[in-house]
Amino acid sequence: MQELLIPAVIVVVVLFIFFYFVPLGLWVTAQVSIKGPSVSIIQLIFMRIRKVPPSLVINALITGNKAGIPITANELETHYMAGGNINNVVKALISADKANIPLAFNNAAAIDLAGRDVADAVQLSVNPRVINTPPVAAVAKDGIQLIAKARVTVRANIAQLVGGAGEDTILARVGEGIVTTIGSSKSHKAVLENPDMISKTVLSKGLDAGTAFEILSIDIADIDIGKNIGAELQIDQANADLKVANARAEERRAMAVAEEQEMKAKAQDARALVILAEAEIPKAMAEAFRSGNLGIMDYYKIKNIEADTDMRDSISKPGRKKK
Repeated sequence: MQELLIPAVIVVVVLFIFFYFVPLGLWVTAQVSIKGPSVSIIQLIFMRIRKVPPSLVINALITGNKAGIPITANELETHYMAGGNINNVVKALISADKANIPLAFNNAAAIDLAGRDVADAVQLSVNPRVINTPPVAAVAKDGIQLIAKARVTVRANIAQLVGGAGEDTILARVGEGIVTTIGSSKSHKAVLENPDMISKTVLSKGLDAGTAFEILSIDIADIDIGKNIGAELQIDQANADLKVANARAEERRAMAVAEEQEMKAKAQDARALVILAEAEIPKAMAEAFRSGNLGIMDYYKIKNIEADTDMRDSISKPGRKKK
């Protein structure tokens, strides 16, 4: 019994390995389902050796063949080995063929390898998509801010999917166009009365150049009045001018105070000189007495003049106390 078990196990293992590398059932399915040149058993064996799932390639090949898509097993195998999605490419080719959109296998494979969903791109080419822009704020020439929202209807541009810019670029360009259009308007009222002027102006700029999309229409969904930017700028300028004027006035006041202090210092110096000069008068008079240049009568005359001067000061200033 044990002698029969070992050969049986060996036979089972050999059959398993044989049918794994030689998928006869898959080959029969391909022969029955595929019209024209089919896949040979040798090709299936080499797919196994190259670690390419034969079932994946054969099923995609049958699907494309039934839909009338001219593709070969070698093309599908090569795309799989390059890291592509075979089913997605075949689905895109079928959708494009039904929608009468020219799309070759090489182009679809390139789009898929570029990281884009080629099936979704074909669907987007058939059924356009609406992209809502975020609120875009712009200021008209009269200083009034307007906040606009737009709906951009786009469809995929198959020829530009490889290397073309995406939705972010479309949104950025549309936002820039809205800002430019509103900013060039003389009055915000003109924009509110005719908002489609934004759509026409922005659409005429050819914003979809170099992108993976074709812009079909740009519609202004909403437009609101924001701040009075012009008035705020004028207020800010007035406040800045006021601060400058206050600074200059403070500078002039400080200079006036400094000049006043300087004049007071000079006056004090002058009074000090006068006091010093008056202190020398008695000395000079004494010296004049000693030298005989001043007599007693001259001295009394001087005193009378001082007394007369003090009396006149008292008369002119009633509130002044007499000495």
